[in-house]
Amino acid sequence: MNLLTKLFNRKAKESKVGGMEDYMSLVRVYFQASIAAQVGIANLAMFPDLRMFKTTLHVPTQGNKLGVGEKAHCRKMMKEIYHTDDGFFKEIDQSIRHNCKRITDVQAYLIQFQNFTQDLMMLTGNLMKFKLRVPSFFKKTIYAMTEKTVADIFTKNSFKDPSVIKSVMSIRKFNTRLNFSQKWITDFVYQVVMLAKKEPAPSKEEAEAAEKKLGKK
Repeated sequence: MNLLTKLFNRKAKESKVGGMEDYMSLVRVYFQASIAAQVGIANLAMFPDLRMFKTTLHVPTQGNKLGVGEKAHCRKMMKEIYHTDDGFFKEIDQSIRHNCKRITDVQAYLIQFQNFTQDLMMLTGNLMKFKLRVPSFFKKTIYAMTEKTVADIFTKNSFKDPSVIKSVMSIRKFNTRLNFSQKWITDFVYQVVMLAKKEPAPSKEEAEAAEKKLGKK
């Protein structure tokens, strides 16, 4: 874990190294590395997370092409730390190949993915609610609940709450372009949920600040 502590510039006492924040950072690194390799972008300044990853860990450029070696290094770290399977990375690569043909496609794609994941995590948290109180050692139960919630988002048309309906339609629209399978989305949400359950509970001030931030949207 010393590598992650160094990478994310975090003291062990500040927050859990290898937790949810680090997972999301590595996901962004993989996306950015895959885009760089696919589109042929050599300008590291376009990818802030990839730049920090590459320079901090001194990852060499393979074949004079940005993204190839960084992708492999990031994938290895995620498999070792989070036991992420190969299918997860394959779907990311497929989505990028389909959507990022030119450099002008990149920014819009990254923004869409960011909005997709934000809406997805907020909605699944809302729909699962009390189910998230299930102790983390009931992994199969939590995965099954996550799987059902994701399936409902893409197949159920009987939601009553207007805000839920709006979020469902937004997620479906985003994924029409991103084209991730329900399994990929389930695995992603499940990993974030399990890591979040290990995070320390937020203080009253942090909770109030988060509520105010959400209220502004």
